[in-house]
Amino acid sequence: MPYIADRVVHDADAHVFELPGFLGPWTDPALRERLRKYSSPRDERVQQFIATARKSYDDPAYRARDEADITLRKGFSALGAFVKEERPLALDHLGVASQLVFTTGGLGPLAASERSGNLEDAYGIARAHNRAMIDFCSVDRRLLPVLYVPFVDIERAIEAANQAIAMGAAALMIPSACPQHHSPSHVGFDPLWARAQDAGIPVVFHVGGGEPMDPTYKANGLPPVKDFVGGDGNFTSVSYMYIAESPMQSLATLIIDGVFDRFPALKFGVIEMGAAWVPGWMRSMDSAAEAFRKSEVRLQKLSLKPSEYVQRQIRVTPYPHEPTGWIIKHVGASVCLFSSDYPHTEGGRNPRKRFEASLDAEACNADEREAFYRRNFEDLMGARLLL
Repeated sequence: MPYIADRVVHDADAHVFELPGFLGPWTDPALRERLRKYSSPRDERVQQFIATARKSYDDPAYRARDEADITLRKGFSALGAFVKEERPLALDHLGVASQLVFTTGGLGPLAASERSGNLEDAYGIARAHNRAMIDFCSVDRRLLPVLYVPFVDIERAIEAANQAIAMGAAALMIPSACPQHHSPSHVGFDPLWARAQDAGIPVVFHVGGGEPMDPTYKANGLPPVKDFVGGDGNFTSVSYMYIAESPMQSLATLIIDGVFDRFPALKFGVIEMGAAWVPGWMRSMDSAAEAFRKSEVRLQKLSLKPSEYVQRQIRVTPYPHEPTGWIIKHVGASVCLFSSDYPHTEGGRNPRKRFEASLDAEACNADEREAFYRRNFEDLMGARLLL
C-alpha cells in the first residue's frame, strides 16, 4: 500500500539527486570548460557508494521492498533519485498527487555563480540547470520542474524568466538573498512579476539561496561541530537558526515596497526554510507598518496589512520537526504546505506521522488539514498544476 493512501496530498518539496556531471550535457558548449569551477568533484568513495546503491536495484529481494522502504532509502539509494524513468514508481509508492522537484547538486553552483557577479557564468549555469530539470521531469506530468532565475541583473532576469516559462517551468526559483546591486523589490522587476502572475506560475525561495551565515560564529574556541551526516556541508543547530534570515528580510521588503499589492494574484512559495519563524515575522511586519505608516508613503499605499498579504499570497513548508499545528493556528489555514524533501535525509523516515501528531496536538480540523495537504498547494501552483 502507498505511504499515503487516505487522501489527496501534494508534495511541495522533492529533489533530484544528481550524478556527477549532471549539468555537463546541458551546458552551452562554449561555457563548459569555464563553468567546471562551480562543480563539486565526486571522490572515489562517493563514486563507489553510487555504484553500490545502483547494484542493489539488480537484487529482486531489494526491489521487493521498494514500496515498504520508500521513505527509508535516502540519497542515491532512493528509488528514482537520479534515474528519471524510475521516479513515477516512487510517486506511486509515496502516494502523492504531484511533486515540486528541485535540484540538489545545483543549489551550490547556482548560488556561487550568482555571487561571483559574472553574468555569463550565472545565466549560463541557470540555463543548463533548467534544461536538465525539464528533462528529468519529462517522464511524468506529476513531476513539476522548478527552474532557476538569477536576480543579479534585472534585464537578464526578465529574459531568463520568460525563457523558463516558455520551457515549461512549474515554478521560478530566485535567490532569497538580496542581489548585490539592487533590491529584489526594484520596480524594474515588475515585468517579471507580471509575467509569472499572468502565467499562473509561482515564484519560490529554497534553502541554499540565502545569505550564508558568517563563519566567525563557529570560532568559539571549542572543537568543530559536525553536521547531521558527519561532515561540514550541511546545517548544525547554530547555522540552522540563520535559514530564515534572508526570506524574512526579502519578503518583508517585497511586501512593504508594494509588489504583492501591485500583483495581487502573484503567488510565492518559501520551501525547505521552515515555518516556525512565520507567526512572529508576520506580527513584526504589522508592527513596522503601524510604527512608520505616518511617515512612509509606501505604507500608506498598501491596501492590506502586511500579514494579510502573507495569508493571501505566500505559502510556506514547515519542517516535520516543527510544531505545524501551532503554526497553522497562529498564521491561518492558508499558509502551510506538506512536503517530504524526498529523497533527502532531512525529510525524515516518517514525515506524515510527525505532521499528523502536530496537527492532532492542536486539534486542527478537517478544513485546516485539507488546506495543509492539498488546497494550499493547488492555490500556489494555479493553472500549472495538471490533475
